[in-house]
Amino acid sequence: MIGAVAWSLLILVIGGLLLSQQYRDSAMRGLDGDLRVVLDGLIATAVIADDNGDRRDELVLRQRPNDQRFQTPGSGRYWQIAPLTRGDKPEPELRSDSLWDEASLPWPSGGPDALVARPGQTIFVNVTGPFEQPVRLAAQLVQLPGAPAPYAFFAAADRRPALIDARRFTTTLAVALLVMAAGLIAMVVLQVRVGLAPLNRLRTDVADVRRGRRARLDGAYPTEVAPLTDELNALLDHNRAVVDRARTHVGNLAHALKTPISVLLNEARAEKGPLAELVERQTESMRRNVDHYLQRAQAAARAETIGARCEVAPVLEDIARTLERLFGRQKDMDIQIEPGPALVFRGERQDLEEMAGNLMENACKYGGGAVHVVVREADGGALEIVIGDDGPGLPADAREAALTRGVRLDETTPGQGLGLSIVAEFARLYGGALTLGESPLGGLEASLRLPATD
Repeated sequence: MIGAVAWSLLILVIGGLLLSQQYRDSAMRGLDGDLRVVLDGLIATAVIADDNGDRRDELVLRQRPNDQRFQTPGSGRYWQIAPLTRGDKPEPELRSDSLWDEASLPWPSGGPDALVARPGQTIFVNVTGPFEQPVRLAAQLVQLPGAPAPYAFFAAADRRPALIDARRFTTTLAVALLVMAAGLIAMVVLQVRVGLAPLNRLRTDVADVRRGRRARLDGAYPTEVAPLTDELNALLDHNRAVVDRARTHVGNLAHALKTPISVLLNEARAEKGPLAELVERQTESMRRNVDHYLQRAQAAARAETIGARCEVAPVLEDIARTLERLFGRQKDMDIQIEPGPALVFRGERQDLEEMAGNLMENACKYGGGAVHVVVREADGGALEIVIGDDGPGLPADAREAALTRGVRLDETTPGQGLGLSIVAEFARLYGGALTLGESPLGGLEASLRLPATD
């Protein structure tokens, strides 16, 4: 856009200067033509003899120019005829009444020698004439029949009217070119805006796909953009197909590994002795590692899925109802949820259930029965789920260790020490984080930060 505007302005400026100069030159050529006509009339009517054929020494004009301006003093139109004498600038013998008796036209630069060097040719020059007027001067050296010496014929015209007309033309031209430039710039801007509007809309639609607002680039796009949208839709379909295949492979691998591991674990538990205990411990470690890395692979595949989204509040409410039924027989459960604004998680519902479910289950398992869940907006287009309980909590130095895979701080309850580490891993895969702190209820507080979408 800047290049087009700059080039257009340059062309208009150059064109305006050329047109203005051309008009000025044309005005001067018109003035020169008028002066040429005056000179031709003077030369045609100048004689050295009278009507009877007698020889005379003085110059006479059989007919003077009949333009009224030549009879008005200081009118801006002048003529004169002077005999040529080398070495000086002789006074004219005949002159127009507009010059008065004492005024005369100046000679061209170089004096009479300039006319002698170009006999029979008309010289046009700009000089300061009588009454301090800027005039256009035409001079020509002519040898009249019967004259002892050549005569210099002069005609002059005030240049100011022609210059005023040229300035008026330049002003009008400048205004017209400015209007044209403004219209041209406006059309260039409009053309670029209209031309790029589909790309701006495409950018917005791609951002909507990335945020999970839509699954594909649907809509009517111009023929210039349609091939790009088709390729992007094909890429989105391919991405979903890759994720689906990865999920299928991970599920198949899970089934393929869990059965042999379960057989080994059952056989080792049925036997007694050091070997059986060693096999049981290693098999249990294998199962924990398989569970961890399979869940991590599934989460990684889902995190790379473009367009996934789910509402947070319904997921938390479903988890709360399940946990109240599960732990209601053991303790008096009171799970309070403050959903806050209607926030949407930019990811798979299954992953949100996995992360929030683990944290809420730990709060129910280790707390005294009171669980407080708050959903709120966070900086940078994220959401935060804060889960607190009224349990014993964790010391500050033990909170970091609680996020390490395989570390169990409470051996009295069933588990493998995978819950918090999996939640932290899932959060990192989505570009979020899990932090532990002290809850206002007195127990542990888990803050889960995740990406949000509209």
